Amino acid sequence: MAHRWTNDLTDRDVTPEDVYLTRRQWLAGAAAGAALAGIGGPAAASGLEPNTWDEITSYNNYYEFGTGKDDPAMYAGGLTTAPWSVTIDGLVERPGAYAFEDILKKMTVEERIYRFRCVEAWSMVVPWNGFELADLLDMAGVKPGARYVAFETVLRPDEMPGTRFPVLDWPYVEGLRLDEAMHPLTILATGIYGRDIPNQNGAPLRLVVPWKYGFKSIKSVVRITLTDSEPPTSWNKANPREYGFYSNVNPEVDHPRWSQATERRIGGGLFSKRIETQMFNGYGKDVAALYDGMDLTKFF
Repeated sequence: MAHRWTNDLTDRDVTPEDVYLTRRQWLAGAAAGAALAGIGGPAAASGLEPNTWDEITSYNNYYEFGTGKDDPAMYAGGLTTAPWSVTIDGLVERPGAYAFEDILKKMTVEERIYRFRCVEAWSMVVPWNGFELADLLDMAGVKPGARYVAFETVLRPDEMPGTRFPVLDWPYVEGLRLDEAMHPLTILATGIYGRDIPNQNGAPLRLVVPWKYGFKSIKSVVRITLTDSEPPTSWNKANPREYGFYSNVNPEVDHPRWSQATERRIGGGLFSKRIETQMFNGYGKDVAALYDGMDLTKFF
């Protein structure tokens, strides 16, 4: 099993939202930078208050349900999330379709409080519940030749009205290098604030890679493929000039149409003071070594 940042938790162990926020405020004043809810160091967005449930679940990008920020909350309720299975194939020892409930029985669900930075230059702090992707890959057995991990979102046009329009080449696909996928910060999220993850946030299972722009954290995952070559990714296919394979948060590399030096924190109002964006979204001490020797302006 991968290294743990917390003791074993289930979704039921997480503090309720109202109590949780009060406790967070107290901890921030009493012990800034200390371990939070059992999470220390790289797993915690130390000193930052999580966004509220309403903010996290009502302001979303999930183009399969529409391009407006409120479209997912309005239309994603029609997505059937049970039963659910994830096909794991490619360069693995034990390929197959794994039932979601069977996966959960073998995984250690933890609470992870992560910064979330969208490529559109807005941000949140989200208290996720989930398990390390590395543990799922270990369960399937990664073959020596694997170098990348490809992901695919469910495609159901009858339940996903946005897919009736050619916004992207459906289904939505994403990918990571294997070392990124196996990093202990990379999780598959199953919940928020101890509740099951809502449909608009990627139910029942979504990827979360906190040092990358949010579109890398693919939602409603139905396929994970281990491969020896770099897999295609949806936004890179749509516009390779604007969206690279790595998509690490980097305030020094602007999007061609806007600056990435600052961000707007959701919950502070449309015209609230912007805050400076941190390299790797603040997780540089944990992940920068993954990119030693790479020109991060070229490999964006």
